Amino acid sequence: MVDRESRVVSPLQFFAAFTLVVAATTGQAALAPGDHEFSIRHDGLRRSYLVHVPAQATAGGRLPIVLNFHGGGANAKIQKRYSRMDETAARKGFLAVYPNGTGGFAGRLLTWNAGACCGSAAAKRVDDVGFVLAVLDDLARRTDIDQSRVYATGLSNGSMMAYRLAAEASDRIAAVAGVAGAMALRRFRPANPVPVMHVHSVDDGRALYGGGLAPAFPWTNTRAQHPPVETMLEKWVAHDGCPGKAQITATIKGRPDAADAAHTATRYTYAPCRAHTEVVLWKLTGAGHVWPGGQQNYLRWLLGPGTTVIDANNEIWEFFARFRRD
Repeated sequence: MVDRESRVVSPLQFFAAFTLVVAATTGQAALAPGDHEFSIRHDGLRRSYLVHVPAQATAGGRLPIVLNFHGGGANAKIQKRYSRMDETAARKGFLAVYPNGTGGFAGRLLTWNAGACCGSAAAKRVDDVGFVLAVLDDLARRTDIDQSRVYATGLSNGSMMAYRLAAEASDRIAAVAGVAGAMALRRFRPANPVPVMHVHSVDDGRALYGGGLAPAFPWTNTRAQHPPVETMLEKWVAHDGCPGKAQITATIKGRPDAADAAHTATRYTYAPCRAHTEVVLWKLTGAGHVWPGGQQNYLRWLLGPGTTVIDANNEIWEFFARFRRD
């Protein structure tokens, strides 16, 4: 059921009218280009999600989906603004979907039940996997989507959520890419191989690259236990049947004239793998607990320095675009 839908920005009003005509004449659902907000009821809770529809939707045809999960303590609007993924969606032609977690107050300070983390969502065992699958079904009733190209990514607790979704719904997720948050599952038994990309800085002061107990969240005594990044990746490498040793396939340094000149990014690739999958690690130095290429200096006092040494959106999409679910 629809609770509300945001008004499409005025430059796209023509496209909105066009897509309504298409829907009326073809019988197929179509969302107008622009930003939308929807809500659904799942497991006794009223839940919501945001969708950014690119202008390419007016050309018809099924569009892929990138689910982008916010970090713990944030929400969909913050993740949408901070990650800047809408810009990539506009260039590449995919639906950017930003679900909201639960808890907090007044739509803020939300978390995901990603297994062993985080906050009230994990403590209350909220059915977040079921919710996200319900979002996909709800969206499919509203517009024409490519069910073979549904991808998941996220930041921190949202990264953990993306991994849980990929592990527990591997029949629906074509590839996963986590940013600054290692998988925190107690039980890891995906039914299918899944391509994996992970982006993480060794200087992340909150989701510790080597694992361990993170600093307390501001104004609380709450601390999260983080698994080591490379231990997490070893599980996916083994599950996907990849070689045990990675090859260095890229090394990037910050621009000499940039604020992040000392930052580096090294790409490690595990391939070939079972069912044409692949596991990739972007190992960064210098950056904090951040979305590379996203809004710079956002909450620097809490997250640490941002970085532009790579653009996470571009790297993630280029990785996703190579895979689809049969």
